This record gives sequence, structure tokens and C-alpha cells, in this order.
Amino acid sequence: RRRSLSDLTWASHFQRLFVSFIGADWIYLMLLGFIMAVLSFTVDIFVDLFTEAHSWIYNLADSHVVLQYLAWVTYSLFLMCFAAGFANMVSIQATGSGIPETKTSLRGVMLQEYFTFRTLVSKVISLTCVLGSELPVGKEGPFVHVGSVCAALLCRFMSLFSGIYKNKARNEEMLTVGCAVGISCCFAAPIGGERTCVCVLTDYWRGFLSATFGAFIFRLLPVWNRQEETLTALYATKYRLDFPFDLYELPIFAAMGIVCGFGGAFFVYLYGKISLFVKKQKAKNSFLMKNCFLYSALVSVLISTLTFPPGFGQFMGGRLTKKDSLISFFDNRTWSNHGIVADFDNDDHLAAWKHPQANVFIILSVFIIMKFWMSALSITLPIPCGSFVPIFVIGAAFGRLVGEGLATLFPDGFNVDGHIYHIVPGAYAVIGAAALAAGVTHTISTGVIMMELTGQINYTLPILISVILANMVSQSLQPSIYDTAILSSSLHFIFSFHFTLYVRYITLNSTYRDMIKILRSGNLKTLPLVKSAESMLLLGSVERVQLLGLLTQRMQHLREDNASTMPVRYKVRFQTSTEESASASTAKPLKSALKKPPVDEEEITSVYDSGLNLKKFFCSRPEIEAMEVRHPTHTNVLQKFTEWEEQQLVEQVTFSSCKIDPAPFQLVEHTSLHKTHTMFSVLNLDYAYVTSIGRLIGAVSLKELREAIEGCTPADGVRLRPVLSTFRDRGVRGTRTETIALHQLLEHQISR
Repeated sequence: RRRSLSDLTWASHFQRLFVSFIGADWIYLMLLGFIMAVLSFTVDIFVDLFTEAHSWIYNLADSHVVLQYLAWVTYSLFLMCFAAGFANMVSIQATGSGIPETKTSLRGVMLQEYFTFRTLVSKVISLTCVLGSELPVGKEGPFVHVGSVCAALLCRFMSLFSGIYKNKARNEEMLTVGCAVGISCCFAAPIGGERTCVCVLTDYWRGFLSATFGAFIFRLLPVWNRQEETLTALYATKYRLDFPFDLYELPIFAAMGIVCGFGGAFFVYLYGKISLFVKKQKAKNSFLMKNCFLYSALVSVLISTLTFPPGFGQFMGGRLTKKDSLISFFDNRTWSNHGIVADFDNDDHLAAWKHPQANVFIILSVFIIMKFWMSALSITLPIPCGSFVPIFVIGAAFGRLVGEGLATLFPDGFNVDGHIYHIVPGAYAVIGAAALAAGVTHTISTGVIMMELTGQINYTLPILISVILANMVSQSLQPSIYDTAILSSSLHFIFSFHFTLYVRYITLNSTYRDMIKILRSGNLKTLPLVKSAESMLLLGSVERVQLLGLLTQRMQHLREDNASTMPVRYKVRFQTSTEESASASTAKPLKSALKKPPVDEEEITSVYDSGLNLKKFFCSRPEIEAMEVRHPTHTNVLQKFTEWEEQQLVEQVTFSSCKIDPAPFQLVEHTSLHKTHTMFSVLNLDYAYVTSIGRLIGAVSLKELREAIEGCTPADGVRLRPVLSTFRDRGVRGTRTETIALHQLLEHQISR
């Protein structure tokens, strides 16, 4: 029997160790990275198979150009219709990129239906078919959503081993990690993925660990599959290292950044207009919007027709996929001599850019213009789609155009100390891709992603210069493409905050009784401190723990005063029950004086409750009754004790020993809601006070966003800002006000 008990003890001990080991953070993070890497690699494998099948069917029908056209268009049409139908029938939440919904959830408005296993299956399968149809869309945006879904599902599984994964705050942290891993497993860029998605300092190590492990597995799987020989960058380049660029090229890089900023803003504007048009057509229940197939099929046929290689596609490298196009743009060789494309082997990607009737500048210009509007149109379809990779391709084409033009203007390159250094057009493609992506997404991390994607660190300075300038220009003209997607979709929480008008506050003249009532009326972690109820001048904020500490000190002070002022025969024993007095006689080791006892909030507030008096806390009830029976003359003393108690409760609170935050987060009365959302997002706030000339008039809570998701869309949709607006948060003249101010919503609440 002893042996069996010992065996059970060891088994339970081993079980606890095993559960604690499986529930560790690093196990979760590595599992998440591994799952995302396998998913990304599997999607790439099937996309390559679909692309090869498309080329095989196209070459099989080379007997007649009509058959080739039918094979080219029908194959893409079939995959597109299957993807649209599967996504809309299995889980409609799988459509789109998923970044706006994920961003909404990370700000506290959890959209649970977007993080289910059904959504994951629908997203991955539909995305594979869409990418196989060679539509100008990418997988980066959808994989951010896929990463967050995998993180949410893995949290539910890990909650079986560790209770911390049931915590809502931990789940939100892991959603952020999932977004970082999603980007990392698309481009093998752990630093760029982590810098793009992780904003909280405490989550950096989680995001970096999981993203690094995911990128490592993602690049290791092709080596195991015998597709590559060793671990390299996804689009490895071979530019010269001794003299990467000349100082005279820096102004050109800066000009490219400015142009890409304007281009990114115009792309966002065009996408917003198309999205608004599609939304209006859905509201009117037009013929194309009656089901998910018609609109997707029409766009697929249109784009496939324009990219048909024997037709118009011969002027824009129609046979090349997005991956092949990026490889050709990043190539370190110069394509042309005086605008004429050199002769390359037929199996070389660069051979697709040679045309007998057009030079390289015409071909690249046609490619940029056509892909620009095609990409903006494609990402409005009801399918899983992203905009990051198409923007990369367009920006790389623009950079290649600039590089080839400079190589034509300066065929001899630069003469530095007797050495001739030729211009590298591929490097301009790298810089153009990073700058245009930054102009569309409003992120600096695109430069880091580009450096990891190509393995180029010698062009760090030009990349950062162009990315920063592109951000400066585009942010002054348009919101990012993700914010535009939020504005044009049903996620209008940016424009529909509800503000608390009646804020619980404390004043410098508050009594202990007032403070107890406020503490018992809610569970606010922080309370505003104002000068007086008449002026409402906000002085700062005090944490709830600090106020409870003041009450604790007051309790101790009352006990000491009571023990010193009352006669010995009337002294009251401070205990809450007879069991406590019985246990007090037993000898116990004294606790260290350095350890402060924890503050019991329920005990403190119950002591000072207006419905209870101090004698119920300080005295056990049987002893009080016995005292009154044995000494009838003690009634006056107890009466005096009650009066003394009332005097202590109405005494003014002293905040001298309390820590007061003199600068809590505030929003002025006329702050637009878009700025409010930006402040909450950047600073990761849970609440902020609304003030008018320093006076406290309300409060904004992040939880109140949950009530503002549905039913806030105007009949004509959300009007986007014009391209040439001087500041994206400033309202423009028109038939309807563009931005809603806080004071307007406050007045609306008062009228209600």
C-alpha cells in the first residue's frame, strides 16, 4: 500500500511537471512558428503546382491562338470561382485580407467569428486557389489573419495545460505574436514581421522568438524538400559590395521616395473609390452583386484577357508570375543598351521583357500602369487577398524603370579614384519596392522586410531614406490602405465612440465617506482627481490601490486613537470573530516587519460602509451585548463612541501620502474620432479623460468600442478624404461632415 501511494505521488508529480512544461510560453511560441511555417510552405507548394499546370495547359493548346486564349482564361476563371464560392459558403469571414478585422480585435473589439477553425480552413484553401489563378494579389495580408487565427486556436488548446491561456489579456498578446509570425513566414523576415505587428515592449521577445523560429523552419523546409541547397534569402541578390552606391545617387533615392509617396496615396485613393462603388452596388442589389461569383468571374476574365501573352500581355511580361517578375526586377544585370533589351536565353526570366516593337521603357511603363489599377481592383473582390506583394511588384518595376533610365543616361557609370562603377538597376528596384509599400501601408518596417527579403544590408541608408520620405508624403495625403479598408467596411468603430458623461471622481475636499461610496460603486482601477465639484479642474488621477492604502492607514490610526483615548475598562478588542480571539492565544512566529500585509479591498470597504458602524468591526457582537447588560451606565460611552465614529467618517481625506499621476491621458473636447483611435492605438490605452479648457467633462473607455461596431454606417457609405487634403484628419467642405468631434457626440448623449 505504501508503494502504491508513493507511485501515485510520483505519477502526480510527473504529471504536474509535464503539464507545466507543455504550458510554458516558449513551447507555445515554437509550436505557433512551426505551424505557420508548414502552412506557408504548403500553400507555396500547391501554388507552384497550379502555376505549372496552367503553363502546361497553355502550351498544350499551342496549335491555335483561340485555344490558347480559352485555356489561359478558363483555368484562372475556374480557380477564381471555386475560391470565391468556397470562401463565401464555408466562412464568409475568410474574404478580404483580414488585417482590418485583426486590427479591430487587437484594439479590444474581439470579433470571435473571425478566429474559428472554419475560418482558418476556408482562408487557407481559398487563398491557395486565388494565388494559383495568378490574379495580382498577395498572401501577406491573409497570412496575418491566418497567424492570428492559429494563435487563438492554439491558446484554446494550451489552456488545457496552463490556465494563463484563459486570460483575455494573454490571448490578445498572442494574437499580436500570430500576426508577426504570419509576416515572417511569408518573406522569411522575422525582424520586419516583429517590428510591423508588435507594439508592446513586453511582447517583443515573444514575437521575435516565434517569428524567428517560424522563418527558420520556412526556409529549412525547401532544403529538406531538395528545392534549395542551403538557407538563403527568399530573393537573394548579388550586388557588388565594395562600392554599392555613389553619393550622387542619394538625391535620386530621395526623389524616388517622394514619388512613391504620391503613388502610394493615389493607390489608396483609387482602392477607396472602387470599394465605395462596390459597396453602393451591393446596397442597390445590382446584377453583378447578387452572388459572389459574377463579380469575381468578370474581374478574372478581364485581367486574364489583358495579360494573355500573345495579346496585350506581350507588352507587360504576361507569362511571368509575381515571383518571376520580382526575380527579374532584382536581377543585377542591366537589361538594355540604349533602351533595347539585350538577348537572353528563352528559359531566362528576362527574355519575357524583350519585344521587337517596343523598348524597355515602354514595356515597364505599361506594366506599372496596368498592374496599378488591376491590383486596386483585385483586392476588392470577395476572396482572400492581400495587397502587399502586388505593391512590391509595382514598386520594383518603377525602381527598375528609373535604374534602366540612369544606366542609359550614364552608360559608363561613375569614375571614383580611377575605378569605374556601373549603375545597378536592380538596386533601384529594391528601393522602389520598399518605398511604394511604405507609402501604401504607412509603415517603416517595409524597409527592414526588404533588406531581409533580398539579403541586402549595403543599401540600408538609401532604403530608409526613401521609405521615410514616402511615409511623410503619403501620410499627409491619405490614410493607410488598412484604415481605408476599415472606413469602407462595416468596422466603423473609428467614427462611433460612445463617451461616458457621468464620471466618478474625487475632489480635494472629499471625505472618507465619499471615497468609500465611490470605491463601492464600481471597480475602476483609476479615478480622476479634480480641484472641486464646482470647477471640475482636472488635477490628475489616483489609482484604486492608492486609495485603499489611504483607508488602511486610516484604520490603523483609528485603532490607535481608540486604544489611547478610552478607559481601560471600556477598551474594545479589535477582532472580527470569536474564532480569531481563540486562535490569538496560540503562539505563532512573528512575520517580518518589512513585509506589508496585502490590502483586502472587500474588508476595508465593508468597514467604512455607511450601513455598518465601526463597533461591528472592532467588537464581536456578543461582547458588546454582554457589556451593555453588565454595565447599563456604559450606554453613554457607546453613544459617545458612535458620535466619534461619525466624526471620523466625515473628516476630509489627506492625499499627501498618496501617489498622484499629474498628467493622465486626456483628449480635448474637439478631438476628431480618427485622432482618438490613433491615440488609443499608438499608446495602447484603455481609457482617457475628456477635458474642455482643463475641466473634466467625460471619459473615453476602450470597452465602449464593443457597442459601436454595427449600425453606424450612413446610407451613402463612408466618404473618403480627397487626395490633396492637407491633413488626413481635417474635415473638408461638402454635403456631409467628414469627421465627428467629441463635443458633438457629448451633446448628442445629453439630448438623449
